[in-house]
Amino acid sequence: MLTDRYEYKLSSKSQSAVDSYIDGVDRVLSGAPGLIEPFDQALLNDPDFALAHCGLARAKQVSGDMAGAKTAAQQARAHTKNTDAREDSHINAICLLIEGKTREGYAAVREHLTQYPRDAMVAQTSTSIFGLIGFSGQPGREAELLAYTHELLPHYGEDWWFLSQHAFSLCETGQLDKAAQFIDRSLAINPRNCHAAHVKAHIHYEVGETDKGLTYLEDWIGGYDRSGLLHGHLSWHVALWALEQGDIDRMWKRVDADVQPGSASGLPINILTDTASILYRAELAGVDVPLERWKAVSAYAKELFPKTSLGFIDVHAALAHAMAGDQDAVREIINNARGPSADLVEVLAKAYEAVANKQWAEATNLLSAGMADHARIGGSRAQRDLLEFTLLGTLLKQDRAEEARRLLTMRRPTLVDAEPVAGLQ
Repeated sequence: MLTDRYEYKLSSKSQSAVDSYIDGVDRVLSGAPGLIEPFDQALLNDPDFALAHCGLARAKQVSGDMAGAKTAAQQARAHTKNTDAREDSHINAICLLIEGKTREGYAAVREHLTQYPRDAMVAQTSTSIFGLIGFSGQPGREAELLAYTHELLPHYGEDWWFLSQHAFSLCETGQLDKAAQFIDRSLAINPRNCHAAHVKAHIHYEVGETDKGLTYLEDWIGGYDRSGLLHGHLSWHVALWALEQGDIDRMWKRVDADVQPGSASGLPINILTDTASILYRAELAGVDVPLERWKAVSAYAKELFPKTSLGFIDVHAALAHAMAGDQDAVREIINNARGPSADLVEVLAKAYEAVANKQWAEATNLLSAGMADHARIGGSRAQRDLLEFTLLGTLLKQDRAEEARRLLTMRRPTLVDAEPVAGLQ
């Protein structure tokens, strides 16, 4: 009987197909380059290997190829003649998500994991900030994510992938010492897990270790292929720290080479949100950002995300359009916000519209209304600092510096010394 790395039975009788499948799963879990090739190889050795079809579907989904993911998902459903109950449940859960049936898919994921908690490819769909919980738009989703990984933790032992995922849950709920312990254990087992390197960067950011974080991450990226899933996003972290250090040339070099549309090789969601974020955080820090840069990212948002979709995308798109002077595009998002965080998207899009129009009091009121649980739009605490710092900027524009300093001390105390907004000190 052939099994995967988590000791679950696989229906294939080909050892070479199974070996390639295991390699593919590990690449998905670690964000390694070349997600597709191992599953293709597995299917060359065993065309009827249903889980390899399913793994290929998930790899293509993660890579942003939704058409290819749907085709592979259809093949997975069509090759279940020899699969067992665990594989059938695995395939159904993954395929429901690829077919756009998110609610049914999430229910299927949770049900599957009650019986097969170590089925990492299924568990992975709901981990991290870009998973089903992270993008649920529901209040308290950070606590839910921690509860999710805490419940699964006893089943994984010293598994490098799961240790990194639990570390991120701890980091996002402020348990930074515990998060650091888990991420160090993960990296000791697999130092080339890009998700673990990403979590380590977040921990450095949250505790205010700019120099240490920048040194670690630049060294780590040096050995990471540009085609890797998180290359562009990790470069955003580097650019952000360079900005904090006041090394503006270094920031622009990283943005131009690895973050912005036309140069980054990552997922469109990262390219849009990371570029819009670094541009505005640079403006807040007092850097002159040419209008042409805003127009470029606004055009990218309209091309890749012509309709409202996820709150996290829509808020960053609204920012890009507002700063580019495209009032109609901002209004399109405001009037057509969708999904469970649509109410928050509408408020925050209006806030950036007010910022672009220099209506500082109006922007302050709108941003204040969105502060209660802005985690609902998705993204990490580090990414949502864009909103925190935008609010500080609007207060400073109204000569309310003491209020801005007090707010930063209350909400993001570890970042007080970073002076993320010019004139805050």
